[in-house]
Amino acid sequence: MIRDINHANLARLCGACLDAPSKVLVGEYCPKGTLQDLLGNAQIKLDAQFKFSLAIDIVQGMCFLHDSHLRRHGRLKSSCCLIDNRFTVKLADFGLQTLYSNITVDKSSQEYLNECLWAAPEVLRGDVSKGTKEADMYSFGIVLQEIITRESPFYNEILDCHFFIPDILAKVIKGGNPPMRPSCEVPNSLTELHELMQSCWAEDPEGRPSFQSIRKDLKKILARFGESGNLLDSLLRRMELYANNLEKLVEEKTHELREEKKKSEELLYQILPRSVAERLKRGLRVEPEEFECVTIYFSDICGFTNISARSSPMQVVDLLNDLYSCFDAVIDAYDVYKVETIGDAYMVVSGLPQRNGNKHAEQIALMSLALLRAIDTFRMRHLPGEKLNLRIGLHSGSVCAGVVGQKMPRYCLFGDTVNTASRMESHGEALKIHISDPTKLILDNFLTFNIQKRGDIEVKGKGVMSTYWLLASSP
Repeated sequence: MIRDINHANLARLCGACLDAPSKVLVGEYCPKGTLQDLLGNAQIKLDAQFKFSLAIDIVQGMCFLHDSHLRRHGRLKSSCCLIDNRFTVKLADFGLQTLYSNITVDKSSQEYLNECLWAAPEVLRGDVSKGTKEADMYSFGIVLQEIITRESPFYNEILDCHFFIPDILAKVIKGGNPPMRPSCEVPNSLTELHELMQSCWAEDPEGRPSFQSIRKDLKKILARFGESGNLLDSLLRRMELYANNLEKLVEEKTHELREEKKKSEELLYQILPRSVAERLKRGLRVEPEEFECVTIYFSDICGFTNISARSSPMQVVDLLNDLYSCFDAVIDAYDVYKVETIGDAYMVVSGLPQRNGNKHAEQIALMSLALLRAIDTFRMRHLPGEKLNLRIGLHSGSVCAGVVGQKMPRYCLFGDTVNTASRMESHGEALKIHISDPTKLILDNFLTFNIQKRGDIEVKGKGVMSTYWLLASSP
């Protein structure tokens, strides 16, 4: 009989599987979820007309049930009011009293106590074991409170008075004058719905209205809103309102997406050269590229191991973060690209990925002098009385550059020039800029740098090399 019931505001029951260990009901699928889900979704705006329409859908379904051979619903609450893809409310979980009564329920469980919030006082007292039309009307009053406030039942009492659900249920059972009921603030547009709600949860079951009378009252109210009462008109208006909600939501999400994309691109440009990042964004392969001559800068902090031994890990992190933030601010003024930092090592190159003629040596030299000036005024937060000693090495030559890896891709330089630049740094001295002969020859073309010959030194892996000190630059 339940399967044969058909109404626009009832969710059809298609069948059941009653084999152990589980009993499963197969019902009509409503893609928008439950009324509880809809009311809890703050992104969907519900105006007064929409709320009245939801209420009248429930009333229509309840009128049909009360006039049918079932005579009652018995378990009415917002979670059994389903929403189909046209935003019509369809009632579910009605009938099948024997099936539901055989379910073992832990009456101390939170789930059971939550469901009792919709139960009428006489049902909670045990006066009516299977529910009545009047008990359904009380449950509808609680659902109306949810529709009006978009909050769970007795939300204000739990929030403001710190009541627990058992306390609320005990007060509802006790009755009194006035009896325990949800309190809520109601806008002027919903005062009539608020009055209906209060009449639905009257303490005396005989004083509660019928669903037929509630339906007449709601239709009169909707007529004043300009609603024709026609089902198709109501559906179209709801779909239009939902479409407007979607448009606003899409617009907000699109703006958020643009902002997040902008942040991601800025982060990508900090990790990779802009030209390389643009190719990766377009899904193009970044081919390795050879550069005939670039200048590479290496530096590290003399005595960093000793400083680390006297510092906590967090202090070391703060030190390096402060130092490299200072360095990054300095190098922004020059045509250079920061390749990477490893511990206290700092690596910068000029002449790639954008070629700049012979200016790469000049730019790196000027940057190195600026970094020496910056380190002179830099102070450690946890060791303010000590100064850092920076050791710098420069070398010019050919390299091959390309992107390595797909996870956390890195723009890396390869070639003997990288190794030689690293040797210039490791064989240098504190607070001095150690340069190779190829770099010195390029800088000589600018006639602005004060360079002092260091002489021939034995360089690990390179043999004897003629090297120099870069002292200063004239304007």
